[in-house]
Amino acid sequence: MSDWPEGWSGDNRGDRYGRGSAGAQPESARVMRQVRRGRPAPPGQQGAYGNQAPPYGGVPQQPSYVNGGDDTAYDNGYDSGYNTGQVYGGGPGGPVGGGTGGPRPAPNWRRRIKVTTITVVTLLVVTSVATYFWADSKLNREVDLSKVIDRPETGEGTNYLIVGSDSRAGMSAEEKKKLHTGSAEGKRTDSMMILHTGGNGDTLISLPRDSDVEIPTFKGSDSGKTYPGTGRHVKLNAAYAEDGPELLVRTVEFNTGLHIDHYVEIGFAGFANIVDAVGGVEMDIPQDIKDTKSGADFKKGKQTLNGEEALAFVRTRYALAGSDLDRTKNQQKFLAALANQVATPSTVLNPFKLYPTMGAGLDSLIVDKDMGLYDLATMFWAMKSVNGGDGKSMNMPISGSSNGNLVWDKAKLKTLVEQLKNDEKVTVSS
Repeated sequence: MSDWPEGWSGDNRGDRYGRGSAGAQPESARVMRQVRRGRPAPPGQQGAYGNQAPPYGGVPQQPSYVNGGDDTAYDNGYDSGYNTGQVYGGGPGGPVGGGTGGPRPAPNWRRRIKVTTITVVTLLVVTSVATYFWADSKLNREVDLSKVIDRPETGEGTNYLIVGSDSRAGMSAEEKKKLHTGSAEGKRTDSMMILHTGGNGDTLISLPRDSDVEIPTFKGSDSGKTYPGTGRHVKLNAAYAEDGPELLVRTVEFNTGLHIDHYVEIGFAGFANIVDAVGGVEMDIPQDIKDTKSGADFKKGKQTLNGEEALAFVRTRYALAGSDLDRTKNQQKFLAALANQVATPSTVLNPFKLYPTMGAGLDSLIVDKDMGLYDLATMFWAMKSVNGGDGKSMNMPISGSSNGNLVWDKAKLKTLVEQLKNDEKVTVSS
């Protein structure tokens, strides 16, 4: 008895699929992989590879192994995408590991420069506006020139009355000793100057504190009471001691006939602080100076003065041959040098030096109620121009003395005032 299926014999297999199989299909457990050689080449393209045209520049496509008979397996099987170089993903020609592919776009430098410029300009504007309001709020506008009566007519240009007072307000006993200021009560004018700014050069005129002047009729700055003039003659600094800045302006205007537009005053401590804030001021000392009252002790020649030394230098009078007149010349030189130092790029463009300098100066200055930052800046630039030779510095012309007071030369004074009023080039000499 045979175990083979019915009708099976070695020679009678007919159209059967193979030996040992009674059905038309292979047994499922013995399905063999089929080798696909690619799609047939188009008609007429026969060569060394038969009907299959070699793809990819003549290199035959490698066979792929898929499960038998299923076209879906051909498309999605093990070999899917292998021959295109996309082994682990990424776009055509992209780097291994993915990516969008293609070169990175060049940076838009025009846009970057534009954004940077706008940002910088905005910061500068904001900083400038903030600095302006900060500085404006620090100005001590204490002097009211509207209280000055019977004033001369205004002329061309602008006239500043610049006063250095011996005020010791806010100074400790140690500071008074260090700066050799003494401890006198109240305050007096230690130096006075008229600065004229205009279109024909700037002119700085020192008014000696010992100048002989007449105290005119005036209105008290505090009482509002009118005090009639009696023809009384005093030293110029006595006017300030008697009723402060308003009477001093009234006295200068009455005795010169020149309208004063703005008033600026600085005390001892403030002066020294400004000098220290700018890192000292270089001066060419004209001679050896030793003055025990001011504390000055200098050798002739160029040297950088700190705040304490600078104050001693501008206050020195007893060690100088010409006394008050020589002192006013030294004061002019130093103030012009100080203004020149403040206006240098190393100060203006350096916030670590600019803000301390502005803070020290603005805290120390006393100005009139109509004084603005622009007016103050104009004054400093004018003093710098005088130091640079673009302007003129001089003493008030003196003709002699009376009872120890210096008498102004009336003829020269008249010409000088007319030239200043008309903003003409000053030709008058001291």
